[in-house]
Amino acid sequence: MPAPARPTAAPAPTPVVPHPPTVRVHEPRRADCPWCGSGRLRTRLRSGDLRRYKPGMFTVDVCGDCGHTFQNPRLTTEGLALYLRTVRGEPHDPATERVLAQRGGPRRRRSAARAMLPFGEPESWLDVGTGHGRFPATARELFPYTAFDGLDPTPRVDRARAAGRVEEAYVGRLADPRITARLRARYDVVSMFHHLERAQDPRAELAAALEVLRPGGHLLIECLDPRSVLAHLLGRWWLPYDQPRHLHLLPPHNLRAELQAHGCAIITLDHRSAHVPHDLAGATALALCHALPGPDSPWRAIPPTPLQEHLRAVVLRAGGALVAAAAVADHALAPVLRRTRCANTYRVIARKPGM
Repeated sequence: MPAPARPTAAPAPTPVVPHPPTVRVHEPRRADCPWCGSGRLRTRLRSGDLRRYKPGMFTVDVCGDCGHTFQNPRLTTEGLALYLRTVRGEPHDPATERVLAQRGGPRRRRSAARAMLPFGEPESWLDVGTGHGRFPATARELFPYTAFDGLDPTPRVDRARAAGRVEEAYVGRLADPRITARLRARYDVVSMFHHLERAQDPRAELAAALEVLRPGGHLLIECLDPRSVLAHLLGRWWLPYDQPRHLHLLPPHNLRAELQAHGCAIITLDHRSAHVPHDLAGATALALCHALPGPDSPWRAIPPTPLQEHLRAVVLRAGGALVAAAAVADHALAPVLRRTRCANTYRVIARKPGM
């Protein structure tokens, strides 16, 4: 008699691999001002991502008491990194990017560095939010014996060090206690150009900047001014709003009061030399790009038809003349606008107490 068949073992169950937790893009919506705590908030605008066409709608609120203007609800650290990250295949509007490039062009970098000439040549200088290190490379032309270091939340600063634009590179946030402790009282100058707009906590970044300054050192800051008349007139087409990348826009009186609360002396608070003549050109470029059929992008469910793509390319080329005309108007009006409430940027130089 044949032996009974041995029972076949049941296959082992396939292990269930849990999905990674969903990244939360937004923090809870605030009912009070993150700067002064007032509950008198009103919505200034709602806008999508007008530059990169990434999905989402973003709200900008303004405080009725102190004028602080901020994204509400605010992006989390992970959400901000998501919207800052460049995605392969994402659309790119050359007209808008050319207008934006004026904010960090060589002439403007040289002007900002020249503002520090009256205070002598510093021994050490930290540029916060330095990116590719273009400002230190320009400033070294005026301060050849200064040691320039750079800090940025992205690895771009490492590439800046490899290119010789900065001597030391730090990846992270200045308000990170580990970085602050490492750099405490090390620098004669700390510069922040349009860095506070992207900081989740501008007040903490300012406190950290003063920590890494030596007594008597100088803080050089450039910020966008949300009180600009053109910000009210152009609404979401005002390029400096730049949603969702800008989390905070600080009025100059708030920044001045915060620095004075830390005992700093305000040496300069100036709109004239900091104003960037690009408001009309930026609004024209944004409006033109969004009046056309949407571009192809990795997150579109249905790609545009060849006819839509051709129409967009043709009209964008033709619209270049409109953007150029608006840029001419920006520069023609700049001598007047920079002396009025239409100025879009201000520069602060403050001295830390101790000398």
